[in-house]
Amino acid sequence: MYGHLLLRLLAAAVCLVLLAAKAHGQTLKPDTSEVFKTRKLILPVALIAVGTAGVYSDRFKSFNREVRDGMERLRGDDHYIHADDYVQYLPLAAHLGLGSIGVKSRHNFKERFVVDATAYLSMGILVNATKYAVGEQRPDSRARNSFPSGHTATVFMGAELTRMEYGTGIGIGAYALATGVAFLRLYNNRHWLNDVVAGAGIGILSARIGYWMLPVYRRWFGWNTPQSTTQIAFLPGYDAASHTLQVGMALRF
Repeated sequence: MYGHLLLRLLAAAVCLVLLAAKAHGQTLKPDTSEVFKTRKLILPVALIAVGTAGVYSDRFKSFNREVRDGMERLRGDDHYIHADDYVQYLPLAAHLGLGSIGVKSRHNFKERFVVDATAYLSMGILVNATKYAVGEQRPDSRARNSFPSGHTATVFMGAELTRMEYGTGIGIGAYALATGVAFLRLYNNRHWLNDVVAGAGIGILSARIGYWMLPVYRRWFGWNTPQSTTQIAFLPGYDAASHTLQVGMALRF
């Protein structure tokens, strides 16, 4: 029962992104995504700090266990939902792809691509270095790579990238999807609450790092015109032997 409800909520979040994209206007507010300001660190750093407190605070650990027990009662006997393994990438795909299907974007495909690559690399380094350094045990196993949540970091990074690129309307849908994935990490007993809080902070910070680096790339690579022409083509295919669908992509900067 609850599993079907959660899946419906995730589907509703996806629909919200698509509806917002369809209704998206042809103008965007002035772009400040590339400008570094100290205040832009407040939210992600606060989330990371709260999540870190959960590793060392006995009171927070007790609250973590209460949340885990509540999720166990909600989940019942082995009613796991593993949609989070796949949905985590949807906001990132939306950030990269919406501008290529007619949605008004602040940057061209080339620039969105390098922003995504930088953000993903930053997120991967921060998440994996912290997992190795902290060594927090997962709630469902003896593995000591629970803190922070990589799935949550990935999906919140994509949500923040989408918000920064396309505005608040589409960003709300992306963040709804990200919140659903964070909830599923708790529901599936893969993480503690503080893991997903810190993961969200790392994801948001990584997205902002991606945009802060864009002016540097323009200088390095001589991209004098932010909206230079980019050509992209998709070629679908079907392999009869393995019964799989394939999509080829050709990109010209």
